This record gives sequence, C-alpha cells and structure tokens, in this order.
Amino acid sequence: MARFVLIRRTPLPPAECWERLTAWPRHGERVPFTRVRVVRGTGREAGDVVLARTALGPLRFDDPMELTELVTPGPGREGRCRLVKRGRPVRGWAELRVRAVGGGSTALWTEELAVVGLPRLADPVLAGAGRVVFGRVLDHLLGT
Repeated sequence: MARFVLIRRTPLPPAECWERLTAWPRHGERVPFTRVRVVRGTGREAGDVVLARTALGPLRFDDPMELTELVTPGPGREGRCRLVKRGRPVRGWAELRVRAVGGGSTALWTEELAVVGLPRLADPVLAGAGRVVFGRVLDHLLGT
C-alpha cells in the first residue's frame, strides 16, 4: 500500500480546523472530476459513510469511506477521524487529526491506499500523487 503523511500548521483554533477538515463536500473541490458527499448519516458519527465519486465521461468509480472513529477536539484532547475505504477500486484508510498548538492548530493527514490492479511497484508514484492531490485539498480546507 502507498502511504503518505501531510502536516499543516494553522492559526485556526482546533474547533474551526476540525470543522473545516470534516466538511466532506469541500474535499472534492480540489480533486479533478470528483464530488464528495455524505451518503449515510450526517458525516459526524462513527458508522456514517462519505462517498467520493470520480467521473470523466462514461468512466467513473466510487470511493465509499466509512467513518470508523470520530472524536472531536476538546480541552486536552486531539480530534481524530478514521475513514476506511470500502470500495472496489480503492482500498485502505485515512486518518485526520487536529491538535492544539500554541494559539492555533496542527492538522495531520495520514493515508494508506491501494488501487486494484496497480502493482506494488507503483506505490511510490501513488504516494507522491496522493501527497500532491490531498495536499491541495488540505491547503484549500484550511485556507492556506
């Protein structure tokens, strides 16, 4: 599986940083040909499902992700959200964390993913692409 880690420091307080990171439809605003929406629940509880649908003409695939853990940040507690990818073409997981640091926050995005049919030899390229694409998403969400 390809693995990448993204870290961003922001002047946003943890609660605002968290709200932006878990605004699921906004995740698709910086991923070409992709829309993201909550398809089960509110997107704020374990068991809810977020769907990323990528489509270019007749070619399309879905990336359903189940929220398996969701803890909002609070005094002395970091925010943590774990999503498990349940689709056919894309497997793996992502974890988003928010920690209070000084007068702002640190956002940490860790992801492991595999694309069905792609050999492990391609993992470094997939991880590099993930860093670029999801780095843009993270920067967009945080307003950096």
